[in-house]
Amino acid sequence: MSTPYPFTAIVGQDDLRLGLLLNAVSPAVGGVLVRGEKGTAKSTAVRALAALMPEVSVVPGCRFSCDPVSPDPACPDGPHAEAAGVSRPARTVELPVGASEDRLVGALDIERALSEGVKAFEPGLLADAHRGILYVDEVNLLHDHLVDLLLDAAAMGASYVEREGVSVRHAARFLLVGTMNPEEGELRPQLLDRFGLTVEVAASRDTDERVEVVRRRLAYDDDPEGFAARWAEEETALRERIAAARALLPRVVLGDGVLRQIAATCAAFEVDGMRADIVMARTATALAAWAGREEVTADDVRQAALLALPHRRRRNPFDAPGLDEDKLDQTLDEAGPQQDSDPGDDDPDPGPDGGGDGGGGGGVPPQADGDRTPPQASEGGDTPSQAPEGSPDAPGRSAGAEQQPVAAAEPFRTKMLSVPGLGEGAAGRRSRARTAHGRTTGAARPQGALTKLHLAATVQAAAPHQRARGRSGRGLVVRRDDLRQATREGREGNLVLFVVDASGSMAARQRMSAVKGAVLSLLLDAYQRRDKVGLVTFRGKDAEVALPPTSSVDAAAARLESLPTGGRTPLSAGLLKAHDVLRVERLRDPSRRPLLVVVTDGRATGGPEPVALAGRAARLHQAEGTASVVVDCESGYVRLGLAGELARELGGTAVTLDELRADSIAGLVKDVTAAGRAA
Repeated sequence: MSTPYPFTAIVGQDDLRLGLLLNAVSPAVGGVLVRGEKGTAKSTAVRALAALMPEVSVVPGCRFSCDPVSPDPACPDGPHAEAAGVSRPARTVELPVGASEDRLVGALDIERALSEGVKAFEPGLLADAHRGILYVDEVNLLHDHLVDLLLDAAAMGASYVEREGVSVRHAARFLLVGTMNPEEGELRPQLLDRFGLTVEVAASRDTDERVEVVRRRLAYDDDPEGFAARWAEEETALRERIAAARALLPRVVLGDGVLRQIAATCAAFEVDGMRADIVMARTATALAAWAGREEVTADDVRQAALLALPHRRRRNPFDAPGLDEDKLDQTLDEAGPQQDSDPGDDDPDPGPDGGGDGGGGGGVPPQADGDRTPPQASEGGDTPSQAPEGSPDAPGRSAGAEQQPVAAAEPFRTKMLSVPGLGEGAAGRRSRARTAHGRTTGAARPQGALTKLHLAATVQAAAPHQRARGRSGRGLVVRRDDLRQATREGREGNLVLFVVDASGSMAARQRMSAVKGAVLSLLLDAYQRRDKVGLVTFRGKDAEVALPPTSSVDAAAARLESLPTGGRTPLSAGLLKAHDVLRVERLRDPSRRPLLVVVTDGRATGGPEPVALAGRAARLHQAEGTASVVVDCESGYVRLGLAGELARELGGTAVTLDELRADSIAGLVKDVTAAGRAA
């Protein structure tokens, strides 16, 4: 077994270490989500935490880690007779992103259940993680159905496996730790809320600190055992401090004044539900125990807020997580006792700018406060409202020249755009697909292990052979050849590739703002439907891939926000660039079907025969069967209908910006099909 990197040898990352240690002190805090760029010791810290966790006492021979003092009465290995427990280290169980449902919750032998009437159950990772740590690396890439199972187990403290009326239940209480790189996509809000705390990590920009990180890592790689031995004393001291804090935790007092501060803080930051209040209370209590105190203070509440609230304030995937620390300090002051200062206190009261840091750490850098710094001209420059003549924002600027990016209009709920036919791609919420979950549509012989039994088809296959098999009792004699797998239909996620016209014909500020608002709305829809997205823009003389296909929808929104406009309209270049992107993606992920969304007014200028070139490029997509939709951005009383013609060349459909809204006309679902093709 390899020697883990010592927890105490990690350089910096104070917030990360504190979040993990608070969960070690009080598992009731609810776990921690670690967000940050790659190469920032996220996984190293989580794996190192296991060595600091106190040992657990378990019933000998129990595969579900029952506590001998209070064993689970519904344990599949029970009931347990009274016996002395055996101690073992707390486990850290890693859940791979590509794990199957059976690997997570366990597998039930359906054949033995039907033929013998016994519950032959093989425990999964949730059983292994009971009373330990369940670690999910790249948790944002986990399949939706596995996320749902995690949510259920985390909420109920138990895992249920049910197959055709046969049910197995076992306890599953664990410390949930997830790590993720936000560039690869965000988490569903429901799963975000299940993590008690969140911390943001980033590589240090301090030269000396980076040198020390490299020095320690090289020393560990050269001699892991020797390196761990040099940190053994610090590890022992930290382990003893965790044990002492755990022992002190039940005696920590959470006063009414502190509870009022917690409630006021959660109300001021408009977090949903009551889980934030409960998590803050538990975190503040753990902070006091970690500091060796028996009473929670306002500083504990402040630190708890910085750890427990940032990820609960997001309203959509484009909101940056964070907390306004000035507002936090003001809220705590207003909700705190009116007379809590000591005349002999040497510390001055905090000034208007927030004064002391209240303990520091525990959160992300404060967000910019629009009320704090009024807009004013920069040195030697102009305010936005006083743009000099000839600048991109000046009145009368030519539509053909490059203009500064404009802000997107308010996003709205869009119609559902789906790919026709039946796919077999990654689980999602957009297009119809054969999936492991969904409504049952038929039965087939299982290919490999049986996962979803079709009971009626199995009985029908076994029934004609009962006499030949010597059936004498009431039970059905079932053989493996009789088993039938249920075929199911659900929804898949698609690759939604946006091709956005950023040319001069789109450059009117009000018009481009509406266009960006529409694309932003489609991006939000793609996030909710678990799609991958890509962004191609065209303007001037060529097209570029502004964002290669990714699961990070907020990265696409950021690219869109900074998109400049102006110049000619190389429509053919945009379509050809999209064709290249889709060709590569078909090789990389052949099961994920693409949906091409072209946002344009349909005009094509620049170069010889631009309209004919655009038509030929569009027919390339039609020949390959790419589902497509054209969002017609043409405005004004006189309309040329060029976007509709482009849609016909693509073999798709065209919708106007107004028709894109879900509530614009009757019928909320619009399949992307060729004109006249049956759905």
